[in-house]
Amino acid sequence: MTSLKGKKCLVTAAAQGIGRASVLRLIEGGAEVIATDIDEEGLNSLVGETECRVSVLNVLDSQAIANLAADLGSIDVLFNCAGFVANGSILESEDKDWDFSFSLNVTAMYQMIKAFLPKMLDNGGGSIINMSSVASSLKGVPNRCAYSASKAAVIGLTKSVAADYVTQGIRCNAICPGTVQSPSLEGRLSADGNYEQARAEFIARQPMGRIGEPEEIAELVAYLASDLAAYTTGQALAIDGGWTI
Repeated sequence: MTSLKGKKCLVTAAAQGIGRASVLRLIEGGAEVIATDIDEEGLNSLVGETECRVSVLNVLDSQAIANLAADLGSIDVLFNCAGFVANGSILESEDKDWDFSFSLNVTAMYQMIKAFLPKMLDNGGGSIINMSSVASSLKGVPNRCAYSASKAAVIGLTKSVAADYVTQGIRCNAICPGTVQSPSLEGRLSADGNYEQARAEFIARQPMGRIGEPEEIAELVAYLASDLAAYTTGQALAIDGGWTI
């Protein structure tokens, strides 16, 4: 079990999916966790399941982010998990989908890092973990134009932060999952009109023949949060069932 004792960790989009699984895994490793989301009901159910501090946070609100940073002070680990999947090719995308994808998938991370990095530096270092995707600069995926472009930007942001602060104790890495089971995925499969066919197509593109589980991604989160990953920074780590082989 990766030890995270003494680590103070902040997780966004913590009410469900990968964020929720990561909160549980970090706590299991001994970390103090602050779970944030816009879903107050989901956060409250998380409190009923484990011991963590919760805070309702809209990561699109820079003032709310600044207020939370002032309230929490220094943290050791920031996991930027919040994101949005927009469907469609460039000709099918609307400007609002492009704008929202970059606002939530990139600008929110930028604001979170800007808010929490100064105290990390004052404290001698920390680990920043950004949620990217295989559908990014790693792999071209059909019907994911705005999403892939925004997730490629996450990798660029990650490498920039890593390069700027590598000598000051800051590590910044991006996790790039393939298809992972989540309420968000279920919603997209249902919206397709033929759930079973859509699910079969998602599974077929994974060489392992299955969709990933949130707990599998959470293990990588725990590793990157821990001192075991002290020599790892600026990386875009694919965890995708072999999709990028």
